[in-house]
Amino acid sequence: MRTFTIAAVMLALLTTAANAQARRPAGDDGKKKVDQKIQVDEGAYKAALERIPEPKEKYDPWGVARPADAAKKPK
Repeated sequence: MRTFTIAAVMLALLTTAANAQARRPAGDDGKKKVDQKIQVDEGAYKAALERIPEPKEKYDPWGVARPADAAKKPK
């Protein structure tokens, strides 16, 4: 009887979580607001990219790990 009760409670919890995932807002109002927000966000993103200055030299991520003299020594 105890096993049956635990199984019933587990089943009830699992179906509650699945039911919460299936609910969607009704109407098209949500889509229009989301589309407009995406367009605004893309515009702000492109404007922010234009404000980033171009680097004068190429970035070396391993520059700190290896010494600078090793690249200049001939073999």
